[in-house]
Amino acid sequence: MRVVVIGGGVIGLTSAYQLVRDGAEVTLIDARETGRGASEVNAGWVCPAESGPVPAPGMISQALRWMLRRDSPLYVRPSLDPSFLRFMLAMARHCNRSDYRAGMQALMHLSEGTMEQLDAYREDGLVFEMHADGLLLTFLSEAKLEGHLVDIDLAESAGLEPEVLRGSAVREREPALAGEVHGGVYYPHERHLDPVALGRALRDRCAALGVALLEGTPLEEVEREGSHVRAIRCGQERLEADAFLLAAGAWSGPLAKAFGGNLLVRPGKGYSLDLPSLELRQPIYLTEAKVAVTPLDGRLRLAGTMEFGPLDERVDPARTAAIGRAPSSFLRGWQVPAEPELGAGLRPMSPDGLPLVGRLGDLENAYVSTGHAMLGLTLAPSSAAAISGLIVRGEQSAALAPFAPDRFGR
Repeated sequence: MRVVVIGGGVIGLTSAYQLVRDGAEVTLIDARETGRGASEVNAGWVCPAESGPVPAPGMISQALRWMLRRDSPLYVRPSLDPSFLRFMLAMARHCNRSDYRAGMQALMHLSEGTMEQLDAYREDGLVFEMHADGLLLTFLSEAKLEGHLVDIDLAESAGLEPEVLRGSAVREREPALAGEVHGGVYYPHERHLDPVALGRALRDRCAALGVALLEGTPLEEVEREGSHVRAIRCGQERLEADAFLLAAGAWSGPLAKAFGGNLLVRPGKGYSLDLPSLELRQPIYLTEAKVAVTPLDGRLRLAGTMEFGPLDERVDPARTAAIGRAPSSFLRGWQVPAEPELGAGLRPMSPDGLPLVGRLGDLENAYVSTGHAMLGLTLAPSSAAAISGLIVRGEQSAALAPFAPDRFGR
């Protein structure tokens, strides 16, 4: 079976890797180099315990309070574009407790087996930095901590063993925390890794396994015959295949139109700052600031913000400066970084905060895997296994039921 994968981020790379391991002959194309965009600037967390969808109770009121602050953790860039307004209104409808809990349960179910799959990657020869130090959520206020505990039963029922820490107990877990931190929740089974190293390892292993990698090759045209895709054109290349997988992240929405499909996927921009190393026992989430702090070998990464707007990867200095200031209230002796290494990436967002994984529209041999929001690393291995099973063997995984691409209509 010949399969063309469109998109070389972590979703596309893991999908290509799984497909070739499952016996397919794979070609992967990307409009630029593989591993770019959101895949290279994320926090590096593999965190099933923190896999709640972005639309959540209280999100609308919080967004309204932050609307006039360019440096706020959540920012909606004003637009009168009808498609943008429809998307944001659809997202608002999912900002309720019922949808949030159902979404989190579906996401945790999809992520089952992720840690084992990452271990299998390394056993297959992929070399990348990965740590199993858990994850610590920190809270400045009792109200924020108690608000988080409302849904902690979901993590408990999934066997993720959260540990609630109050007062001095949270500083015993992480001595670098300042006295202003009221408490925290520690998840012992979470991991973190270097996303750039993982992307490089996946690319190299795919190449070694025979995947044809066509970089700097944007999709330009799709040749259809009724409900069947015959080929795609990209630059000077015409690629025929038995199946086509669209896994282009935030660009999947526009590219789906070339297939005659309609995907409700829009970009949510996030930023990263790489700094000199800081000794921490585990990654930390600064809850009120909505900033992730990740210790990696030789450097510290700060990542955060959610900015809804167009397909625009430009760095906004006001927003990166806010991320750099964020740890001041959480970490003792924090010095605002003078010249960090900055990055921006566009996360693929859906109205309900859940991925779109499955068949693309009414096409019999085209598929999609996108919309993973801030959970690309957490969900990539399991999404790849599920979509490869569907493409190669026709297996419809029960875990994919909540993520049907046509659930918003065609």
